Amino acid sequence: MTHNQDQPHRPVPVHVTNADQNPNNLPNFLLSVRLKYVKLGYHYLISNALYILLLPLLAATIANLSSFSLNDLTILYNHLRFHFLSATLATALLIALSTAYFTTRPRRVFLLDFSCYKPDPSLICTRETFMDRSQRVGIFTEDNLAFQQKILERSGLGQKTYFPEALLRVPPNPCMEEARKEAETVMFGAIDAVLEKTGIKPKDIGILVVNCSLFNPTPSLSAMIVNKYKLRGNILSYNLGGMGCSAGPTKLVRTSGEHREHNPKLVLRQ
Repeated sequence: MTHNQDQPHRPVPVHVTNADQNPNNLPNFLLSVRLKYVKLGYHYLISNALYILLLPLLAATIANLSSFSLNDLTILYNHLRFHFLSATLATALLIALSTAYFTTRPRRVFLLDFSCYKPDPSLICTRETFMDRSQRVGIFTEDNLAFQQKILERSGLGQKTYFPEALLRVPPNPCMEEARKEAETVMFGAIDAVLEKTGIKPKDIGILVVNCSLFNPTPSLSAMIVNKYKLRGNILSYNLGGMGCSAGPTKLVRTSGEHREHNPKLVLRQ
């Protein structure tokens, strides 16, 4: 083996990588999923803490009772007979605590059924149709149209996305009357379907919660539903609007809260 002293030494490139770093700078979805199940497990643990604490006590009691003989039962009976007052107070306290727990615990809210409104096939708007309508309006520049095209391709909207009838017209007609017509079509279509599937009468509904982020007419959307289906006069009606995406979770909290505060009632959420 020979070595040339005149040949310069070439630097050897060294690559340092971090195994934990995502090369695409994307969020760690696996960690998010694990955290989700941790939260669900914690919520289940807290919700059933009393049952989990009483389970070992119940198991120990059953184990002790299984080993009792007739003589042990006789001794226990005599002990309770001579300490009648203590036994009565302990029993009354146990009954009182059990009654307080079962009467004050949150009532469970169950989903009976749901329905989603599916528009008429004539309202299907492809990407090409959308861009054609945007160009025909005549108020968008070339940069605006290019930006719309870019957003449309990255938004995840398919070729069978539905669009309001008022905006598919040439020229479009975005007015209050058309917006109210669209709201009635969507709300009444979904409500008719869910009432048909469940067989529930409108008079049986005790709580109504309606949520719409953008359209807030007067009379309200909840009033439109009450008048349409002739709901009972003492119905608890809530109309949420102008809250953006946060109105969805707020609606769920409002529904569960009202259902727990009052007697069990049928709740209609729109």
